[in-house]
Amino acid sequence: MSGLNASLGYFVAVVIFAASVRTLLRKWPRFSFISEFASSLMLVACWLEVQTIVEVGQWAGALGPDVAVTMLFGLLLTHGVICGAASGNPSLVLQKFLQLEASTLPTLLAVTAQFAGAHLALLAAVYYWKLELTDMHMIKNLMAAECSSSLLVSVLQGFFTEFVCAFILHLIYLNLQRRSALIRVPLIAVLLTFFTHTARGYTSAYINPSLAYGLTFHCPGSTLTQYAVVYWLGPLIGMTLALLLYMGHIPRFFAKNLLYFQKTRFRVPKGDKAEKKKK
Repeated sequence: MSGLNASLGYFVAVVIFAASVRTLLRKWPRFSFISEFASSLMLVACWLEVQTIVEVGQWAGALGPDVAVTMLFGLLLTHGVICGAASGNPSLVLQKFLQLEASTLPTLLAVTAQFAGAHLALLAAVYYWKLELTDMHMIKNLMAAECSSSLLVSVLQGFFTEFVCAFILHLIYLNLQRRSALIRVPLIAVLLTFFTHTARGYTSAYINPSLAYGLTFHCPGSTLTQYAVVYWLGPLIGMTLALLLYMGHIPRFFAKNLLYFQKTRFRVPKGDKAEKKKK
């Protein structure tokens, strides 16, 4: 249980940091992109600890797969509640850009902040493992230099996996975006947990470019280009296709609806048509 207690303490510390940043930035909405930094840092830092439990928890800390799945769901649920609109996901930020809900500069700042948060989270996790508070973390520290890649299939299969999962996720997200957070946040957390658990033998279905950067890009086994095709290009194309199917067009590029015929709301009364014919 000491390994689980150490992990829970680590989670609490990271969550408090993210919540504090978000609370402080409410007074300065101009610097809202920093919320994306904190959101990404929280997501990546905690997910790295969940990854540790998956890899070595069962035989170093007596923590089975059920504990890892439960903690992952708790992480995603807490992240959705604490961070709110700050998704920590570049795909969702670019989706808002394509929907004309965000301009170019805020989008670039948010995406940059997300990758910076992911990188800092990786450095913080490595430092935490070096403390070797438990046997589980001691083993993880020894394994840190030779971590296991999450991409366990070919680039084409990995791309297709991330693309399909991203397409489904964004399509559901678009349908839930105007619903109450009490409905939206748990459903998205359940869906992400299901995808990650189901695709564990393929790509782990991160569906988040900055999350994948923090979790697996530093691991040997694939090149940067291969990782980018799977974990960046796959989710972005899936998001774009989901947006096109949902709205019928991409507002940033096309004003006209490309897929759905829009009927006019106002009809000319029959009486007016008859008078025009007589004239």
